[in-house]
Amino acid sequence: MDVKREKEQETDVAKITPVLLKSRTGEFDLESILFLKLRNLGIIDLGCIGECMNLERLDLSGNNIANLVPLASLRRLLVLNLSANRIASIESICTCDSLQSLNLAGNLISSVENLHSLKSLRKLENIRLKDNTYDYTNPVCKNSSYRSILLEMFPNIKVLDGERVVGRGSDLYQLCKDIDDIIKAGIYRNGPLPELPDCKPWVEDGFPEIKTSNSAIIEEAYKQFSDILHECRLLNNRAAHVIGQTERALSLKSMPKEYTV
Repeated sequence: MDVKREKEQETDVAKITPVLLKSRTGEFDLESILFLKLRNLGIIDLGCIGECMNLERLDLSGNNIANLVPLASLRRLLVLNLSANRIASIESICTCDSLQSLNLAGNLISSVENLHSLKSLRKLENIRLKDNTYDYTNPVCKNSSYRSILLEMFPNIKVLDGERVVGRGSDLYQLCKDIDDIIKAGIYRNGPLPELPDCKPWVEDGFPEIKTSNSAIIEEAYKQFSDILHECRLLNNRAAHVIGQTERALSLKSMPKEYTV
């Protein structure tokens, strides 16, 4: 009897059911659900998710989802996070024509042609197929032309793979990217790196952790901000390591050579 009950519980977790949705949101009517977060639950089957007709924000990251057909009816969806799943085909979400932000990082999308199914999403401003913070990607990201194809498909896109490509902040991003490339190279075109003053880290150790909130919108903003802080820490560590290596190399070059007679 216990084994049967455990198997039933696993089925409930693996498939989205009205009971699961009502317990997570406190809403009795599925059409009343506006925000929904179902992360890391082992979900395979989207089940009745299509009945949440008024959903605006949906987070299904960290599951085992491959079939997106039940999402086709979510015409009011604005933000959709499908990162870290098993998605190879994205044709089913082409009817979600209100989408503004779409996260597909960490899936199995392999074909540039598959990306063309997103053409109908004319309101899309933010799309992510790769996330360096969590080392999420897709096979299609190995194709050097996938970025240019997406930018051509979506002339109004503002953010691609977490990088602001147009609008306020794009110039600053490009400047930071150029500086990062110089640090990686370890040398300037016209000579070695000059001696650098001691600088404080971008993010101090022990920076207070972001507290969670009951509001789905605020919580998502906290998550994105925490991701940015995490990426800044990684960049700071990489920069400190490269600068240290460069300084050691310069100090070795400046040491007088010893000769034995």
